[in-house]
Formats: sequence, C-alpha cells, structure tokens
Amino acid sequence: MIDALSFLAQATTSQPAAQKPAPGFFDAFPLPLLIGMFAIMYFLMIRPQSKERKKREALLSALKKNDRVITIGGIVGTVTAVRDDEVTLKVDESSNTKITFSKAAIQKVLASNAPAAAAS
Repeated sequence: MIDALSFLAQATTSQPAAQKPAPGFFDAFPLPLLIGMFAIMYFLMIRPQSKERKKREALLSALKKNDRVITIGGIVGTVTAVRDDEVTLKVDESSNTKITFSKAAIQKVLASNAPAAAAS
C-alpha cells in the first residue's frame, strides 16, 4: 500500500511547464489571414466567372439575324429569327432546313453575314 501511495505522490508532482512561444501576428489576429484568403479566392475564382458570364450575356443579347453561330452541340448555322429566349437557325441551304434552339444553346458567334448595303 505504501508503494501505491508513493507512486501516486510521484505522479502528481508537477514538472516545469514548457515555455510557449510568443504568439505570432496571425495567432493574435486571425482576421487579416481570413481577409487575405477571401481576397485571393475572389480574384482567382469569383471575378473571372462573373466576367465570363457578363461576356456571354452580351454575346447572346447582341445575337441578330444573319449571324453564323455554333451551338453547344456543334451545329453550325445561320440565324434566321431571334425571339425572347429562342433562336431559329438555318442549317442547310439546299433543303432550307431550320432548327429552333434555346438562346442558351448558342456557344459562339462565328461571323455576321449581314449584307454590306444594310450596314451602310
């Protein structure tokens, strides 16, 4: 029994505590670190996406008759009609085949085939 008590007495004696290093700038103030991380995320992810979205919206709003376009499915055609959210494309000259798409299906405008007389 005395051995058990001496063991417990030895276990409860405290040893000198290891010195903690002085807190650094980011330990004392985590707010600048969070703000910096958000700024990096904004400039690398959010800003480029919003620029691309605005560019695409401008492309779709400027869509007009006689523009040559490519759809997201790879179909190349000439715009014959533009409605609120629909675009009709003429895809074959010989058979006068027309297909109606959603405006969101337009990937890129190749060229504007408007006659020169209409432009001036």
